[in-house]
Amino acid sequence: MALMDFLKRQFIDIIEWTDDSRDTLSFRFPDDDKEIKNGAQLIVRESQVVQFVYMGEFGDTFGPGKHTLTTDNIPILTNLKSWKYAFESPFKADVYYVTTRLFTGNKWGTSNPIMMRDADFGIVRVRAFGTFDFRISDPRLFLKEVAGSDQHFRLDEFSDTMRSRLVSIFSDALATSKIPVLDLATRYQEIGEALLPLINPVVSAKYGLQFESFILENASVPPEVEAAIDKRSSMSAIGNLNDYVKFQMADGMAKGGSSGGAATELAVGMAIAQQMMKDQGGFVLGASGGAGAPAAPGAAAPPPVPPGIPELLTPADAAKTLGVTEADVMASIESGDLKAKKIGSAFRITRAALDQFLAH
Repeated sequence: MALMDFLKRQFIDIIEWTDDSRDTLSFRFPDDDKEIKNGAQLIVRESQVVQFVYMGEFGDTFGPGKHTLTTDNIPILTNLKSWKYAFESPFKADVYYVTTRLFTGNKWGTSNPIMMRDADFGIVRVRAFGTFDFRISDPRLFLKEVAGSDQHFRLDEFSDTMRSRLVSIFSDALATSKIPVLDLATRYQEIGEALLPLINPVVSAKYGLQFESFILENASVPPEVEAAIDKRSSMSAIGNLNDYVKFQMADGMAKGGSSGGAATELAVGMAIAQQMMKDQGGFVLGASGGAGAPAAPGAAAPPPVPPGIPELLTPADAAKTLGVTEADVMASIESGDLKAKKIGSAFRITRAALDQFLAH
């Protein structure tokens, strides 16, 4: 009787494992150096797969259900062990339970910026983070490439192992998709769905995983790129720079302020009066500010010449006169709205050109 109890303690009759941790990816059944006897019961629950490993080689794989272990249903293990006759003796093998349910809300992120080539900004550095949902699709490949022989492989270990690999895959997928940086900031969900078909073939072939969702929650660029994007948005909102400059000066005059000094206000006032007289076929203000001859219908009025403005102005002088930034003046020169002469590497603006610009 004592011998029977001893032998019973040396053999495994039932193999089962209940996961109550919710963060276990794979678990090696503790055999305590016992052997599995012929006819032992293997219980595999839903969302579980059991993988036998014999002397470092993969044996049979069992899905959900109750299985009786005999030579009839473990042919791979029987072949590895080279049993020539009926399965009579106990055997030792590692039994791995692999969880196949969906693991949701896993975080990913770039610890260092990703270098990518952009059509609008050239080469830029991008940081990104988000979440993903995944499941194990190939238990053998997962055990071989990710979990290894770990007795209890959990999500936190998986995150540490896969973070750098996932970021590398994301970087390659992002480069392949050629999505502009401006679109990254406005189409997170669409981009995540677009990247999923690019990421899945890689993680499936390399690690035995299947991503059910890949969500990009945020993508950021360096401050200088953000400033360039803001400037581009501002210019788009402004529209015609010439009209914007005149609106700023007129608004400043209406509020009783000085947007560019007395000379600028006088120039604007003369330009507005001249345009009104031209539209009504009346008199045109001359260079001295007095009344001149009636303007011929359709004839171009001479430009106003406000006092106190030199014949040649630098862009900085013109900006001060107009009450705008020097960058706005240079933008008007480059667009052709404001005529300027290039003397060496510097621009000079004539008084007539400035008056003509104000009269438009």
